[in-house]
Amino acid sequence: MEKGLEILLGQREKEGTLRSTSTVEPEKGGYISVSGKRYINLSSNDYLGLSSHEEIIKATRLDQNGIFGTASSRLMAGSTVLHCELESKTAIFKNKPSALVYNTGYQANIGVISSLFGPGDVIFSDRLNHASIVDGITLSGARFFRFRHNDMEHLETLVMKNRNKYKKALIVTETVFSMDGDTAPLQEITSIKNRHDCVVMIDEAHATGIFGATGSGMAEKLGVTGDCDIIMGTYSKALGGYGAYVAVSGVVREYLINTSRSFIYSTSLPGIVINADIVALDLIRNEPSRRHVLVSNAGYLRDKLKSVGIEAKGGTQIIPVVVKDSAKALRISEKLRENGYWGTAIRPPTVPENTSRIRISVTYNHTKEMLGDLAQILYDEMCR
Repeated sequence: MEKGLEILLGQREKEGTLRSTSTVEPEKGGYISVSGKRYINLSSNDYLGLSSHEEIIKATRLDQNGIFGTASSRLMAGSTVLHCELESKTAIFKNKPSALVYNTGYQANIGVISSLFGPGDVIFSDRLNHASIVDGITLSGARFFRFRHNDMEHLETLVMKNRNKYKKALIVTETVFSMDGDTAPLQEITSIKNRHDCVVMIDEAHATGIFGATGSGMAEKLGVTGDCDIIMGTYSKALGGYGAYVAVSGVVREYLINTSRSFIYSTSLPGIVINADIVALDLIRNEPSRRHVLVSNAGYLRDKLKSVGIEAKGGTQIIPVVVKDSAKALRISEKLRENGYWGTAIRPPTVPENTSRIRISVTYNHTKEMLGDLAQILYDEMCR
């Protein structure tokens, strides 16, 4: 077996798609240390800088009667007062009747989709949706159609042609796409949903805490929360914590508690993690200036990139610099490190073939001084 695996790994190395981990030491202020060298971190989803916020750190010192982990699933003895408080606050934050906490975003997506939909149902999914959405659909056994990225004409054509052949129908999309940084046309999606009797599920992982009047996400910003039946998101990105949620009706929540395998068969998150997530929700409400600074930082870098002739797609804190070739993406990543930036090369299969890129995550902690030279370095390398 190992010989065969070595051949496959060698092939990936030859193609420039072999992956490996780097041992890092996170630092405050948007920095990271690797092998004793300090870098400006362009690869973090800590968009609002909350992971090092003093109130978050204080929250992780919560005394749980001298106990760290729950050592139990939620359905046994692992559903604490803190878990219930987080779910209540999340429901209010997302303007939904109820919410359910999952251990990760991956577990939330596979658990929700595979529980609520199955053989005899149909699912329409944006072609660039996250792997966890795709895996949830595969586990469900439902009929699966992919529509071209953000192409509403293609979506409606697929829905009109296929909806009436199946029982339940789901349209699922990310709201801020994790690799492209662009946003889904939620108003058109919910309009299609209402015309054709579908359910809409949105993944707000990269929008939660940033967009909308209260930071709830893109559904709030676009005024479609009521038309989005299932709203999933995470506490592990802009909120600086850990875990995920799904905000739904009370009936759907109860059904998931009884059927969602990734929820039922997982030990619940430790109380200090849950408490940090609770505090993060409070900080989103109490410190709105953080998301305003983030938006300003992202706009600044996008303008700098455009000024040197680099396309800066989307309009969010995620800015992909697409270079197509995997080897070139690796070379540019290495050049960034030589200049004090930690910018990871994203290659297939994470992104489609011939769309390798440097994915830049702008954060609250970045300053214009930190980002100032980045555009020119990227331009010089791309022109080589």
